[in-house]
Amino acid sequence: MVKEPAVSVLVPAYNEASRIKDTVQAVLSIPEVAEVVVVDDGSTDATAEVARASGARVIRLPRNRGKGEALNRGAALCTRDVVLLIDADLGTSAVEARRLLLPVLKDQADMTVARFPAARHKGGFGLVKGLARTGIRWYTGLVMESPLSGQRAMTREVLQHLLPFASGFGVEVGMTIKAARLGFRVQEVPVVMTHRETGRDLKGFLHRGKQFWHVARVLWQARNSL
Repeated sequence: MVKEPAVSVLVPAYNEASRIKDTVQAVLSIPEVAEVVVVDDGSTDATAEVARASGARVIRLPRNRGKGEALNRGAALCTRDVVLLIDADLGTSAVEARRLLLPVLKDQADMTVARFPAARHKGGFGLVKGLARTGIRWYTGLVMESPLSGQRAMTREVLQHLLPFASGFGVEVGMTIKAARLGFRVQEVPVVMTHRETGRDLKGFLHRGKQFWHVARVLWQARNSL
């Protein structure tokens, strides 16, 4: 008897029409993947249409609500025993997500986190990553190389305990802290993925400033829930 694919893939996407096709097709090529759900987070381009034509189930939010809320909306549509969260801009490198899935499917971890190779170009000064890494270690004892990675696989049980996800760019830090505090096994997995890197320009620094604030807010909320 052939076992049915056990994985749902959830992809939040905002104005990713140029990359979403490759991302969806790459994860659909993974044998264990049964379905791909793309949440179009108020895009102004053809992200939704391209994702649907590529084989994904698509839901559209009328306006941009942020990554955390997009994941919250899409989670209810994921029907399989394991859920994979990936970013929309991975393109063909999204096929590397199978490395995240196998430890969960083999019951070696409850949640896996992608550890990316070193960035090809200099971005910021490491303040956001440093804050996230320090906060996670302080609250859980976990030492994370990639605390901000959005590429994660988890069991449905973990997903249900983590919902609702934190809003904005603090979502990954929030889910790591919560999963570890609940006793779930969290494991980083090295992958060879590539995505759009934030540059050292005004737009990049504004993005990182917002990210820093969101991570700090999640860490403060974790402190208050002790």
